[in-house]
Amino acid sequence: MTRGFRIAAATGLHKGDRPYQQDQVLMLAHPRAHGCVLGIVADGMGGRSGGRKAADQVLMTAQQLFARYTPERDEPAALLRQLLNDAHTVIKLTALSSEQEPHSTVAAFLLNPKGDCAWVHAGDSRIYHFRRGRLVKRTRDHSYVQALVDRGEITAEEANIHPQSNILLGCLGMAATPPPIEVHLIPKMRAGDLLIACSDGLWHYFTPEEMGAVLAEQPPRAAVELLVTEARRRARGTGDNLSLAVLKLEPLPSANSPASDTP
Repeated sequence: MTRGFRIAAATGLHKGDRPYQQDQVLMLAHPRAHGCVLGIVADGMGGRSGGRKAADQVLMTAQQLFARYTPERDEPAALLRQLLNDAHTVIKLTALSSEQEPHSTVAAFLLNPKGDCAWVHAGDSRIYHFRRGRLVKRTRDHSYVQALVDRGEITAEEANIHPQSNILLGCLGMAATPPPIEVHLIPKMRAGDLLIACSDGLWHYFTPEEMGAVLAEQPPRAAVELLVTEARRRARGTGDNLSLAVLKLEPLPSANSPASDTP
């Protein structure tokens, strides 16, 4: 038997085999509400300055909104929607000073102190929800190949190696269309639950079963290091920037659990 849970978290960031880093990742504990955590991954696009500026704007917007967030009063889904809308507006304004038109994906989750959780995403950065190593749900990519999968024209395995797998149908910073905003609510996270937000530079190299097994068996920091190392190995010198944020709810032993026999 277990009672309650302990929050464990870790982030990882690597430029892969690219000459510069455009991904950004952040894990924030709320300054006033114990047990309230925001995790966010942003994969910037648009040249050395454009992509990095776009990802930076996502994180700065998230920090500003989260600092004003009050779990007892505010809705997490509303904060996440505002995060995407505000960051989208700011990114469009930075286009004038960037090498190319800046864009960014977003994958963000918000855990409240009472255990309810919300997530939002735009683009092909993903969020996975695992329960004791088994996949419960993941986000659906806003990409050309995902549309082909949805229409039954290719399989998910074929999408992963499709030559146009990098084409996005929605993200932040697009001039003509607003970002897609898909919010998912989890009424109650449980001990043994885990969330991972990650860019395509990471998830591209793993099946959900592989990822879930590593995350279930390892503490977050060790799991992050293992996933990054293995993604780099599987990329064989062609890897993209990669980023990930892991949040794990570890079970606490019951007060009635027998004491260890170890002296």
